[in-house]
Amino acid sequence: MDQLIVSTVTPAGKTRARGLGIPLPGTPGPANAITDVDGVLVGYATLIKGDGKLSLGHGPVRTGVTAILPLGRDGVGIACAAGYHSFNGNGEMTGASWLEEAGSLNMPILITNTHAVGTCHRGVIDWAARNKPEVAQQWLLPVVAETWDGYLNDINGSHVTVEHAMEAIDNAAGGAIEEGSVGGGTGMNCYAFKGGSGSASRIVDYGHRSYTVGVFLQANFGSRNELGIAGVPLGAELADDNPMEAYFSGGPTGAGSCIGIVATDAPLLPGQCKALARRVPLGLARTGTAGSHFSGDIFLAFSTANRDALNGRFPKGAPSEESYSHMDFIPWGRMDDFYTAVVQATEEAVLNALIANTEMIGRDGNRTPALPHARVVAALKARGVVAG
Repeated sequence: MDQLIVSTVTPAGKTRARGLGIPLPGTPGPANAITDVDGVLVGYATLIKGDGKLSLGHGPVRTGVTAILPLGRDGVGIACAAGYHSFNGNGEMTGASWLEEAGSLNMPILITNTHAVGTCHRGVIDWAARNKPEVAQQWLLPVVAETWDGYLNDINGSHVTVEHAMEAIDNAAGGAIEEGSVGGGTGMNCYAFKGGSGSASRIVDYGHRSYTVGVFLQANFGSRNELGIAGVPLGAELADDNPMEAYFSGGPTGAGSCIGIVATDAPLLPGQCKALARRVPLGLARTGTAGSHFSGDIFLAFSTANRDALNGRFPKGAPSEESYSHMDFIPWGRMDDFYTAVVQATEEAVLNALIANTEMIGRDGNRTPALPHARVVAALKARGVVAG
């Protein structure tokens, strides 16, 4: 597929931010997604069924699972440098204490709804036991993160199963990926518009070669009045048609959370991965959010370089002169362009999650409208941001 087409629409033909002519800084990779980092795969299991009144255990269901595989299925069990950052801890990311301790990641990353974390955790373990038994012989501490979809989804029902978690891993692929209401992002809302899964990437030139930084978000945060696009505040202009505001009756409409995953093929230390993860909130802020107390915003970054240099497997025999690991890494003084890439890709990933989407009606008839493309473009044209 032509690079321009890949950058402006999803595989299903849904418009992305660049398809509306929104000017965004930086140079994206060919898919403009986290999968532009070689070896990274993304897979979904999407659950949409039933309508009408909430009936615990019987729907309506608007949820799912997203799987991100840093080194593909064959690379499960191979360690890569990683670090995480909790901007606001009103959320969950399992395995975070081991990430902090060891600075490495060797398992698929799953993202789902708040009440399905345990099921997905078990699903990663079962997938590894079935497909990577040599890895499962040692301890497994999967990374599973969540955001809340209870406005549209029967979140207390046991709809997400172990099989769905394994399905998402098995479905994972490279190249252009679908966005919007898919996978774990199926029932999510962003700025009181339909949100969910969004991704983007940036190319970082580094003298003798180029590296890629990719971001994937499960976007489920922000109040309508906060929304800004390409530096233009649009919350007041798009304040109408906001059923979530009435539903929460003056409550925390900015609640819900955001999970962000950053990938790069640049060789980085665990502390440098953590530094990338800390930059995700700056990209979110470019779209308007101030970071609600009720929004758990947790981010993880990993590097696919230096494969297995940080492995923590059980050692065999006594240490010898070969019992050392070695890593190349970008000097700290040259990290700024990578920070910029994270911020730029994060901003665009939010917009892609909003724009590559449609209205959704879920439990009890609760409705979330889609971001109105024509009104957004008209507002940006009126301010000279988009060419008229």
